[in-house]
Amino acid sequence: MALLQVIVGSTRPGRIGLPVATWFARAAAEHGPFEVELVDIADFNLPLMDEPNHPRLRQYTQEHTKRWSETIDRGDAYVFVHPEYNYSFNAALKNAIDYLHAEWADKPVSFVSYGGVSAGLRATQALKQVVTTLRMVPIFEQVPIPLVGQFIDEEGEFVPNEIVAGSVGPVVRELARLNDALSPLRKRQ
Repeated sequence: MALLQVIVGSTRPGRIGLPVATWFARAAAEHGPFEVELVDIADFNLPLMDEPNHPRLRQYTQEHTKRWSETIDRGDAYVFVHPEYNYSFNAALKNAIDYLHAEWADKPVSFVSYGGVSAGLRATQALKQVVTTLRMVPIFEQVPIPLVGQFIDEEGEFVPNEIVAGSVGPVVRELARLNDALSPLRKRQ
């Protein structure tokens, strides 16, 4: 079974991204065609890029990079769960993406963005430029969450409305469809 990795893009203490990603991972697993893994970049403690070689060479020297590479390499599709900071995405996510190169290639990706009124959509647009450079294939379907704080309950859990919850199925189905199309490319490499 193909593996969908739901990547928590924020490392800030008290972040909303973890409950949002936890919700999305559970919901995605209910929609079928993937095994789903929650990947929290905070667990990897990635400093600002500290590898002496360019990531495309895959000559990693740091243990945190090797562990990050092994984790991401086993994924077949990705969903980045990310906030919007100052009209773009956050530095921790950019750093985590930049640590690797070939591990991302020829895999479909979608986004769960959150923020204020804009729902993090400007950050997603900026991220799409980055992921296409690494040969990931962003899909049209995504989950934008406006005014995200209204969906956090007293226990700190994310509880979406029907519109947000209803967007999970189309994302998972399109990721599965593109994974089927792209997986032969990954096997030839």
